[in-house]
Amino acid sequence: MGFLVDLRCTRCDASFDKRKLWNLSTCCQAPLFARYDLKGAARELKPDELANRIPTMWRYAEVMPVEDEACRVTLGEGFTPLLKAPSLGRSIGTPHLMIKDEGVNPTGSFKARGLSAAISKVFELGGKAVAIPSAGNAGGATAAYAARVNLPAHIFMPKDVPEANRVECEVLGANLELVDGLISDCGRMVAERKDEAGWFDVSTLKEPYRVEGKKTMGYEIAEQLDWNLPDVILYPTGGGTGLIGMWKAFDEMEQMGWIGPDRPRMVSVQAAGCAPIVKAFEEGRETAEMWQNATTVASGLRVPGAVGDFLMLRAIKESGGCAVSVTDEELMSAVPEMAAATGIFPAPEGAATLAALKKLVSSDQVTEDDRVILFNTGTGLKYIDVMR
Repeated sequence: MGFLVDLRCTRCDASFDKRKLWNLSTCCQAPLFARYDLKGAARELKPDELANRIPTMWRYAEVMPVEDEACRVTLGEGFTPLLKAPSLGRSIGTPHLMIKDEGVNPTGSFKARGLSAAISKVFELGGKAVAIPSAGNAGGATAAYAARVNLPAHIFMPKDVPEANRVECEVLGANLELVDGLISDCGRMVAERKDEAGWFDVSTLKEPYRVEGKKTMGYEIAEQLDWNLPDVILYPTGGGTGLIGMWKAFDEMEQMGWIGPDRPRMVSVQAAGCAPIVKAFEEGRETAEMWQNATTVASGLRVPGAVGDFLMLRAIKESGGCAVSVTDEELMSAVPEMAAATGIFPAPEGAATLAALKKLVSSDQVTEDDRVILFNTGTGLKYIDVMR
């Protein structure tokens, strides 16, 4: 058994029973966060003993929501490399540059972390089927982890997602429905049909468990840097679960005594054609308005409205960070630039962080003394048709 205590509403802190499958909180219709007995977890989970544990995200099992080890649905996700990129860094004025390469995860993206955790919890609590709206990679990850435990998966995708995402879902046996619209339209279809069909909705932050898988990126960064966090983290944000999850991880680690109060400046990177968080940050707002007529070649960034907008904006503000948008031309130019300098073939979303970093360097918001991490959230191999 683990150290999960309950689920908490992120707006009013109301408690919800960990033994039931929940979507948004019933009190505020807000995301739920898993809460742990961190003192108890710290007695079992010790940083100096992690080297002897399995090299996946499940090495942090005591602060994960799945309490029955037999219910962990895994393909070996997590503990991805944190690679130094000094040559690329020097060329743009940040010699202490590193890239966290999530493209080596199962199914080729960081989505594997969140869906491993979510599908595991659905399996543990007896869910019968799952449904998800996806811009591409989350659908493939859902299909893969659901296939591991013969759980029916219903995936709704915009019809113009990269071909690899569609093929992946079909080959893995999911029920795929292509939608003439955006991910927000796919989300509405899931919401309208899930109750009657008996699906558990695993939409971004509309359930409590995907963020728990994503938060392990924060644990890994701390471990890989010997428990000294970087100065700046640039993260491509559509739904923003990864950024929110890492911020939660930093808080948990401090409570367990692993790190101090210092935090990285968190930078949300979005596409200029769909930048609701950037707009809200620049206007000093606590929530973001729905972005109208969202367009970008980076399908993972084409999220016009995020359920966790207030959580992203809160983390950015508390960290002293910012939100930056880049054009499609800038992010696509950054793909071969990052690849040729590092050997990492990034997804367009990952390359967007390099384009954003250049802007921050030119405006003196990032200096040559800063230790900077860029997140490449997926492999460019899944975007060959987009590259062409």
